[in-house]
Amino acid sequence: MTATVLFDVGHPAHVHLFKHAIRELEDLGHDTHVFSREKDLTVTLLDRYGIDHTLLSRKRSSVAGLFLELLEREIRTLRAMRRVDPDVVVSSPMPPAAHAARVTGTPMIVFDDSEVATLQARLTHPFATKICTPVNYGRDLGAKQERYAGYHELAYLHPNRFEPDPDRLRAVGVDPHEHYSVCRFVSWSANHDTGNRGFSPEGKRELLSILSEEGRTYVTSEDPLSPEFEPYRLPVPPELIHDLLYYADLYVGDSQTMATEAAILGTPAIRSNSFVGDDDMSNFVELESTYGLLSSLSDERETLALARDLSTDPDAKARWRQKRRRLLDDKIDVTAYLLDTILKTAGEPRRKPGIDLETEAGR
Repeated sequence: MTATVLFDVGHPAHVHLFKHAIRELEDLGHDTHVFSREKDLTVTLLDRYGIDHTLLSRKRSSVAGLFLELLEREIRTLRAMRRVDPDVVVSSPMPPAAHAARVTGTPMIVFDDSEVATLQARLTHPFATKICTPVNYGRDLGAKQERYAGYHELAYLHPNRFEPDPDRLRAVGVDPHEHYSVCRFVSWSANHDTGNRGFSPEGKRELLSILSEEGRTYVTSEDPLSPEFEPYRLPVPPELIHDLLYYADLYVGDSQTMATEAAILGTPAIRSNSFVGDDDMSNFVELESTYGLLSSLSDERETLALARDLSTDPDAKARWRQKRRRLLDDKIDVTAYLLDTILKTAGEPRRKPGIDLETEAGR
């Protein structure tokens, strides 16, 4: 059976999550379609990886703008999905895709790893056929939930899917064997980030000063870099960020995803933001408490002290590589799981269509 599979991609992390599954499905003779959203590097990554996609909306900054984008994407997604007529829809918690899947009666698989993104979940989960979560996900989602032994990041950073290449870094002027650190600062403008914070401007300055005492420091930032941080600008194209993280001696940042990526790659990793606490996401808790691959801190001064300690520890990288081997022994190739789940679901009967959201929107 040849299946038509639709992926809805709204964030750079989703490109990485689904890119290998898209390629393998196409190699197996299945048809794939990708709906994209212009947010951060999402479109850039899709283009760099040669993944054809249909751009349905662009991120807007204001609350009113986000609402208008959501309404626009709801209508465009439904229209485009009717043209594609997929056998299965695959997405993170993206409400427009879930609603359009219900309207068209198309089976919908949601891959969710964030317990804190409750608004997206409330608008998406009720319309899903299956909700796939890591085994340690902290919420019980009922009969639709299927747990797997992995993280989203192991869809593209498992050794079956990713092999670091030092020559790729040398080609852009980075010596993989030179001591260097990587920092990531996010903008905190997403709706699920409301009320939370990461590094202060002063904290960023002190962090970069500390790390630069031991070697080069590279910075990637969602917001435009200020002139004082320009010398630290990341020298690699976005598709090489995981090679850079693999060979780094230390990662420090307030990003959620990149902290997990660094930890899974066996690079000493420090995550610092106000999400850290008793209600922290389960993947971060497991990476720290079970595997010792990640340190999550909410106090900026403690973060800076730990960054100094790890940046001057000559044995840290070797210890983290050993910890990574233990993690990989316990976890699966998540792309293989994705493929199996997608093809099984694509073979299931279509659901009864729900309400016509396009008609409702036009009233």
